[in-house]
Amino acid sequence: AAGEQESPPGSRFVCTSLPLDAAGAGCPLPPVPMQGGALPPEEELKATVLQLRETVLQQKETIGSQREAIRELTGKLSRCEGADGKSAPGTWKKELGKGKDTMGDLPRDPAQVIDQLSRTMQTLKDRLESLEHQLRANVSYAALPNDLREMLQRRLGDLERQLLSKVAELEDEKSLLHNETSAHRQKTETALNALLERVSELEKGNSAFKSPDEFKVSLPLRTNYLYGKIKKTLPELYAFTVCLWLRSSASPGIGTPFSYAVPGQANEIVLIEWGNNPIELLINDKVAQLPLFISDGKWHHICITWTTRDGMWEAFQDGEKLGTGENLAPWHPIKPGGVLILGQEQDTVGGRFDATQAFVGEMSQFNIWDRVLKAEDIMNIANCSTNMPGNIIPWVDNNVDVFGGATKWPVETCEERLLDL
Repeated sequence: AAGEQESPPGSRFVCTSLPLDAAGAGCPLPPVPMQGGALPPEEELKATVLQLRETVLQQKETIGSQREAIRELTGKLSRCEGADGKSAPGTWKKELGKGKDTMGDLPRDPAQVIDQLSRTMQTLKDRLESLEHQLRANVSYAALPNDLREMLQRRLGDLERQLLSKVAELEDEKSLLHNETSAHRQKTETALNALLERVSELEKGNSAFKSPDEFKVSLPLRTNYLYGKIKKTLPELYAFTVCLWLRSSASPGIGTPFSYAVPGQANEIVLIEWGNNPIELLINDKVAQLPLFISDGKWHHICITWTTRDGMWEAFQDGEKLGTGENLAPWHPIKPGGVLILGQEQDTVGGRFDATQAFVGEMSQFNIWDRVLKAEDIMNIANCSTNMPGNIIPWVDNNVDVFGGATKWPVETCEERLLDL
């Protein structure tokens, strides 16, 4: 090569070291520019060797950088071809090398190496463009990465479990709501059927009561002239049980549900709640306070027992014993021949009522026995599971008179009680 001619842009020189004795016959050494005169042969040789070494180092750097580029492109191409599934990794080696593993054994001639690398890079570039075109054409990207697929499957599994859990909770709530609704509907239907039967009887013009004891006395106003009167009187009693159904929301105090007066003693037996005082039981003008609470406007079943022996008493509300005591008029027999009034407190036998002590509300099933009933019998009466009319004073229509605007109405107390629940 001529040292003085300039090399074309981008061209490179390939030099091969030769023995010194063959320098003149094979390839003459390029002349070194003269600086200030001719150099000795040894200096010219050293300069040539340095130039050759620099050329070799540049070639090594070029080859190294090209190899790194090829490795990077080869890795990308292998991943793309593996995802595409159309070509197996490694096939490009045989295609580029025409059956030889060119990456393993490169030619020794630098010119051939550079040419080989250029062709390899162009082939890789063409294949990358082809793969990118195929990926853009396939909108769904047929094969998703494994990590992405697993993440989507986990997310779908979590969503499915949450959905199933929510559906199970809704089913449980639906079942509970259905049970509660069924019980409420059954209770409502029972009450409505009872009312419909009563309305049907009234529409037929049947003004008589269904049976002698199915009626109530209504005392709607707090006056001194509305009351009911029991026709029968009491015999001499050494013990008694009084039971009745009543409903009142009067305030303060419900008044006097009943009173029994005899000559010489207006307060022989009195049940009263007036003012802000608790309910009181008076026998022979002696007082016991009862733990009863009945002024809530609902039907309640009240029973009171008493015996002259030690003046023992018991108070029941809705079948449950709420209180007991003693020394209430002990050894005092109840006197006979008195007057029994419903809804008023008597200051004299059969009269002198006080409006402030009048009962306001409704009452039914007023019965009196001449003995102390068992707690089991009282519970059965309160639960409407048994019918036990009083052996001294039974609740029958022809035994009760009403005065002053008080009225008697047909009623089935147990069914009306269901409407209050």
